[in-house]
Amino acid sequence: CLHRLPVRLIANGGGVVYAPLGPTHLAIEDIALMRVLPNMTVVAPCDAEEMKRLMAASLEWPHPLYIRLAKGGDPIISKPELGFEIGKGVLLKKGLDVLFVTTGITTQRALTAVQVLDDEHIDCGVFHMHTIKPFDHEGLMQAAESAELIVTIEEHVLNGGLGSAVLEVFSDRGIIKKVVRLGIPDVFSEKYGSQDILMESFGLDSETIIEMVRLRL
Repeated sequence: CLHRLPVRLIANGGGVVYAPLGPTHLAIEDIALMRVLPNMTVVAPCDAEEMKRLMAASLEWPHPLYIRLAKGGDPIISKPELGFEIGKGVLLKKGLDVLFVTTGITTQRALTAVQVLDDEHIDCGVFHMHTIKPFDHEGLMQAAESAELIVTIEEHVLNGGLGSAVLEVFSDRGIIKKVVRLGIPDVFSEKYGSQDILMESFGLDSETIIEMVRLRL
């Protein structure tokens, strides 16, 4: 980072992918650790197709790059027609009432929640932040302009992650928004099982997300 060398660090099993192996194998603090390093770029693709687009974009990226991978086999929800640029978020869906700000595979959870909430006439948008650093300040501001509620979702501890970055943007600009951060609290997991089981235990499943939005609006 000091010398801005174009090194690529590829982290396999970000978040709670290695749930069966317990807390010593969970990468739940990596985004916070990496985003504080000057000159470091931090990216968490949402699916395999977006990973392909990241690989192409990374060829000319001049800075060190940390890539957080999931377990693979996740549903493909990214859209090639929306393009891919390191440092730019992707607005997957516009919404007037709620904006979900997501990264990695939490994007899939948000899109599932959106389908249910739209049926209840709650207009939700999804802004997928594949790049956590450098952060797309302008893209977030545009996507969040009309939303009554901002919900950040991350498979990561709440300290120093995506939700923290979103709050920093609003605070630095003096903008007051109702923001709810969903993620892993400041604890080590006491559970073993599957990735889905652990995410559900932390309230990161679609059903819990849906219920939270109903209560907050």
